Amino acid sequence: MIGGIFLLGYAGYVVTEASVYQTIEIRRFEYSKLTAQRHILAEGEVIGEIAVARLGLKAIVVQGDSPRILRRAVGHISETALPGEIGNVALAAHRDTFFHPLRDIRPGDIVTLDIPGQRFRYEVDSTLVVPPGESGVLQPSSGRELTLITCFPFGYVGPAPNRFVVHAREIGSL
Repeated sequence: MIGGIFLLGYAGYVVTEASVYQTIEIRRFEYSKLTAQRHILAEGEVIGEIAVARLGLKAIVVQGDSPRILRRAVGHISETALPGEIGNVALAAHRDTFFHPLRDIRPGDIVTLDIPGQRFRYEVDSTLVVPPGESGVLQPSSGRELTLITCFPFGYVGPAPNRFVVHAREIGSL
């Protein structure tokens, strides 16, 4: 009984912490749009906001992919391009939190990535499932691409055996 109460309390804490973090960082991000400046990003620093309107997905994106970051936000994989740069921008999040809506994504869906002063639009062109060690999806490219990564299958309990990958190409910026 005590263990069950502890687990429920911990789950409530994790959900509340992520929600509070998202709310605070969305406000900061909206303010930062007014004073947009490029600089070197520190681990955990807010990059922007990702959205897929059709799926109701909207979340803050931060630099890095540590367990703490992924518990609170969508993480930018540091070795990949940043939004606005030529290359492959790779973002990761948990399948049971921020990237849960990706279970319904399909080719043709539009993903927007807002950073201070700019909005990038990407069109989904494919999805695939790969083993966890597959790093080919993170390879640099000569175009402007976006890769979203989460665990798979979505309904799996415990550490998932595969990764779900969404690939999209930039179709414009505002």
